[in-house]
Amino acid sequence: MRQLYDLIRDVPDFPKPGIVFKDFTPLLADPRGLALAVELMASPFRGRRVDLVVGAESRGFIFGTAVAQALSAGFVPVRKKGKLPRAVRGADYTLEYGQDRLEVHSDALAAGQRVLLVDDLLATGGTLAACGELLRQTESDLVGVSVLIELAFLNGRERIRHLGELHAVLRY
Repeated sequence: MRQLYDLIRDVPDFPKPGIVFKDFTPLLADPRGLALAVELMASPFRGRRVDLVVGAESRGFIFGTAVAQALSAGFVPVRKKGKLPRAVRGADYTLEYGQDRLEVHSDALAAGQRVLLVDDLLATGGTLAACGELLRQTESDLVGVSVLIELAFLNGRERIRHLGELHAVLRY
């Protein structure tokens, strides 16, 4: 695990003063580190019949597609408002600086499909809560949530407790 922590770079005062950004791009550039991170994100959900992995724009796409491949599952992208070309379902959520909206194609998820939510980071839980709302609308079956990094001091886990099992590879 130390290998993965060593591949995360702290960037002070980004995107604004007082924030310490957890930059995982060194991990992406390291083949062994990337493979280990994906395996550790996927392994708790092996044998749980995951049909689809859902990842939110944009960093959730990176780990979501890799975890989907590791679990022999499909991948469904959740995009920001206005990025998808067909009919969509949407969920609004609150950011530190305002509101935003996430959307998924209306036909991307079906009732009863077993879905794993994947993202790079759990901070305050807004993005994952919005993804959970999209899944509720489709009546798909949420297997769990897997993230590379959890910023535990921001208590995002509490905000998404209703989503069920949360697996975080690295906790700060």
